[in-house]
Amino acid sequence: MSEVITEYSEFLESTPAHWNRFKMQEVGRIVSGGTPSRDVPSLWDGGIPWVTPGELTSLPTKEIHETAETISAAGLSGSGANLLPAQSLLITSRATLGARAVNSVPMATNQGFKSLVPFNEQMTDFLYHLVDKIKPEMVRRASGTTFLEISGSEFGDIDLSLPPTEEAVKIAEILDTLDAAIRGTEAVLAKLKAMKQGLLHDLLTRGIDANGDLRPTQPEAPHLYKQTPLGWLPKEWDCGRLEDYCSRICVGIVIKPADYYVEEGVPTFRSANVREGYIAESDFVFISPASNAMLHKSQIRKGDILTVRTGYPGTSAVVPEEYDGCNCVDILISTPLGSISSEFLCSWINSPFGKGQVLSGQGGLAQQHFNVGEMRELIVVKPSSAEQEMITSRIDTAEAKIQTEQKLLNKLRLQKSGLMDDLLTGRTPVTSLL
Repeated sequence: MSEVITEYSEFLESTPAHWNRFKMQEVGRIVSGGTPSRDVPSLWDGGIPWVTPGELTSLPTKEIHETAETISAAGLSGSGANLLPAQSLLITSRATLGARAVNSVPMATNQGFKSLVPFNEQMTDFLYHLVDKIKPEMVRRASGTTFLEISGSEFGDIDLSLPPTEEAVKIAEILDTLDAAIRGTEAVLAKLKAMKQGLLHDLLTRGIDANGDLRPTQPEAPHLYKQTPLGWLPKEWDCGRLEDYCSRICVGIVIKPADYYVEEGVPTFRSANVREGYIAESDFVFISPASNAMLHKSQIRKGDILTVRTGYPGTSAVVPEEYDGCNCVDILISTPLGSISSEFLCSWINSPFGKGQVLSGQGGLAQQHFNVGEMRELIVVKPSSAEQEMITSRIDTAEAKIQTEQKLLNKLRLQKSGLMDDLLTGRTPVTSLL
C-alpha cells in the first residue's frame, strides 16, 4: 500500500539530507494536563501558574510569564495536572490545535495540552517555530465530534526533521528577531490608532480655531460652545441631518445583482471593497457598459461617499477619481453638496459619532440592513469650509502614519512567512543569511 502524501509529508521530504528524522516522543517528554475540582477551594489560588488554551491563542509573545489562574500543590497532586519546568513547549491539543508558547517559569496546564519538555533545551526555540508547520499534521491525526483533539500517542508519533543544534539555534534566532520586530511594529501601530481616536474626538467636538489650534474645552471656555443633539459643539458649527447636506442618498443594485456580472467590464463595488477611509482595490465584480448605463441610478461619482449596510455597517470611503462612473451593489451612496467636503463628512461617519448612531439605530443592527431612510436621518456637523479642510488635513496626517506602519507590518509578516518556509525546510542554508 502506497504512503498517503500529505501537506506535512511533502514538507518533511523537502528538508536537507543532513537533517535527522525523529518522532516527537524522541525529542522530548510529552506531558498532559488536568483541572483540579472547582468544588474544592483549597486546590486553587496557590502559587503554581495554571494555563488554559485561550491564554495561548491570545498571547502576543512567544513566552508566557503569568496566568489568569493558579493552583495549589494539593491541586497539582490531586488532578491530572503536571508541573512543567521552565523552557518547556506548551502546545494546545484540542479545539484550537497547535497554539504554543514557551513558559519562562514552571507551570501546569489544563487537559487541553500536549506539552513537550525537550531533552535538548537548546532546541526549544526552534521547535516553537516548527510547530507552525506541524499544525496540519496535528489536525490530520486528531479526532472528535464536538471538537478535534489529538491523543498523546498520535502526537508523539509525529515525524520531525531537525537540523543540528547549532543550526537550529541560529534559525530560531533569526525568526525570533523578526517576531520581535513584528511585535514592536504592532505596538507602534496600536499606539498610533489610539492616538488617532483621541485626535478624532478632539477635532470633531472642539475643532480648530482661526489660529490653527484646538479650541479650549467646553468647561474651559463655555462661551465658545452651544448645546446640540450631539452634545456641546462649537457655536459656529451647523448641525443637521445628512440629507440636509447631500443632493443624493440612495442604494446600489439590490435586485439580483449577480445577473449582471461579467468577466470584464465596469468595476462594481461591494461591501468588501469599502474600508474605513479607503477603497480596497481587489475582488471587484464587473458589469457590462450597457448594464452600467441601464443602472445609471446606482452609478457612483468622484467624491461620493460609499457606506456599508451590513457586516460592518457605517464603514465609509470616498470614491476616488479613477472610479468615477462605476457602479455598486447593496451599498449606500451619498453625494455631498458643495458646502461640505466629502473627506470631512466621510471622517464624521466613520467616527464614533457617526457609527455610534448607525449601531444604536437598530439595537446594534446584528444582521439587519442599515437603510437609506436611516442614513438620511444621520445627524452630522458642518464647520466652515476652511475648518473642514484643516480638520481633514490633520486626520489625513494621522492616518498616513498609521498606513506607513501598516505597510511595514505587512512587509515584516511577509518576510517572516517566506523565511519560515526557507529556513524550516533548509531550502536556504542559515549560513547564507549571517
